[in-house]
Amino acid sequence: MLFTFIVIVLTAAFFVWGRIRSDIVALCAMLLLMLSHTLTTEEALSGFSNNIVIMMAALFIVGGGIFQTGLAKMISTKILKLAGKSELKLFMLLMLVTAAIGSFVSNTGTVALMLPIVISLASAANTNPRRLLMPLAFASSMGGLMTLIGTPPNMIINSALINAGYEGLSFFSFLPVGLITLGIGLLFLWPATRLLVKETGNKDETKKKGKSLSELAHEYQLVENLHRIKISDDRHFAGKMLKDLDITQKYNITVIGVQSAAAAASRFQRRIIDQQIPGPETILRKDDVVFVFGDREDVEAFVQDTSIVLVDFTQTENEGFAKKEDMVFSQMGIAEVVLMSNSKMVDKKVRESDFRSRYNVTILGIQRNNEYILHDVKDAKMHAGDVLLAQGKWTDIAKMHDKEDSWVVIGEPMEQASKVPLSNKAPIAAAIMVLMVLAMTLNIVAPVTATLIAAVMMILTGCLRSVEAAYKTINWESIVMFAAMIPLSIAMEKTGASAMIAETIVSTLSPFGTLAVLAGIYLATMTLTMFISNTATAILFAPIAVGAAQTLGVNPTPFLFAVTVAASMCLASPFSTPPNALVMSAGRYTFMDYVKVGLPLQIIYAIVMILVLPLLFPF
Repeated sequence: MLFTFIVIVLTAAFFVWGRIRSDIVALCAMLLLMLSHTLTTEEALSGFSNNIVIMMAALFIVGGGIFQTGLAKMISTKILKLAGKSELKLFMLLMLVTAAIGSFVSNTGTVALMLPIVISLASAANTNPRRLLMPLAFASSMGGLMTLIGTPPNMIINSALINAGYEGLSFFSFLPVGLITLGIGLLFLWPATRLLVKETGNKDETKKKGKSLSELAHEYQLVENLHRIKISDDRHFAGKMLKDLDITQKYNITVIGVQSAAAAASRFQRRIIDQQIPGPETILRKDDVVFVFGDREDVEAFVQDTSIVLVDFTQTENEGFAKKEDMVFSQMGIAEVVLMSNSKMVDKKVRESDFRSRYNVTILGIQRNNEYILHDVKDAKMHAGDVLLAQGKWTDIAKMHDKEDSWVVIGEPMEQASKVPLSNKAPIAAAIMVLMVLAMTLNIVAPVTATLIAAVMMILTGCLRSVEAAYKTINWESIVMFAAMIPLSIAMEKTGASAMIAETIVSTLSPFGTLAVLAGIYLATMTLTMFISNTATAILFAPIAVGAAQTLGVNPTPFLFAVTVAASMCLASPFSTPPNALVMSAGRYTFMDYVKVGLPLQIIYAIVMILVLPLLFPF
């Protein structure tokens, strides 16, 4: 028992110190318990098979799908419109929406769903996400206190009440308590989160990783030289392959994208210029929209010689076309490639380089000595040190990055690709999200099953670019930290440390009256939850609370509510609840950030609840 207390103190000290990553600290604590034989190997590693841990990993993937498809941005835009330009309105609206969802969906699921939305929201509103992410986690816990199913401790105290022979709680018995916590949270967190706003990272960091897609598009005049043409009849193009048309040689323009008629009419695909990356054997159909890159005069000559239609980018979206300034890329990407002096491409013309046939990319422009070659590119000779603008599938550009030593691809192509939304998959992501929430709310399947199914569906339906991209969405630091802290809870129960703490507090305070015992149970639950999970703490203290009430001959309901509120609203620790752990890395929070903001709020809740609970549920 003493060794377990020493591990707890050391773990807390290293978390507060903050010089070592939280997941490494948690792993070291787990290893100490294992090496000391306090826990068996199976007990020490049990956290990695815990339902909540698996659920957290799956929800990261679901959140990644919501973010990658642009669904998060769509939802955040709606919220932003309601909030207007007021940061206070935005903060309040976010808290209320999160609490409302958290009333019916697990707080872990709520945060995972809202996390990508809040990040998009902060970016769009030019607000520091650190000021929103921690309140997001706290609001989900506040919402969990609104209903019986909101959080596991609620169901634990209801079960304890029934097992003791009392009438169970109703679905909305928790609502008054939840509203009080939410009201206090709204008033406290808005000014308190100013403590979290600080400069992070290097402003020049993005420059080191290469230019943004928007910067490249404007630098190489993609916006000015991109044109849409529509295949209007069957005479010249419909049903023919691109290689048979020889458009590039005849008219000096490059076909870089083909959008089918069905895609052009789709609401969710209007802003995507690259529904199909064309190849030599791409077949054109009637009413297809073809994106060509080249000089305006060459495009107009092409149009005059054929019966195709030049489509103006300024046409309204109701007609199914996007504006040039809204140009985005999903499967098609662009990247700069610096030609090395030892490259076999040096002194060759672009059309002789076979970039398209060998690497499936097209050279759209050349930068040489701060000058740009953007017209007749196919006939330009390439020199050592030239910067080539390559266009093609992100995966093909990435292959150039990985396989060749005769050029250098500037930036990280796949990292750039991950920032581009797969907007055509947004309806699928929305459907998966809604079905997951319904399955969890209606208890159709276990929550962990619902989240795993949703994660797999996000991958299989293409809401994430690949399985590798799905794995990259998982915040492994949070997962490992939470999984490695679970054995500490097991150690405290196994050695009797938890029971000793609880029983000592109750026996010591009972002579001072009922309210003192209530306060003792609340404070003990709150303190212990800072070191072990809130669910484990609720399981431990619920029977003690009932026993203390029965010893005093009073109603156990306020004692049990003290347990669930103290366990659920443990805000001063990143690993006491899954929501706190979920936002830790995304907000770049330290252990002390939680202490600075969460601990004062916890103390306020303790004072208020100790006084209010006996009024709501008389002894």
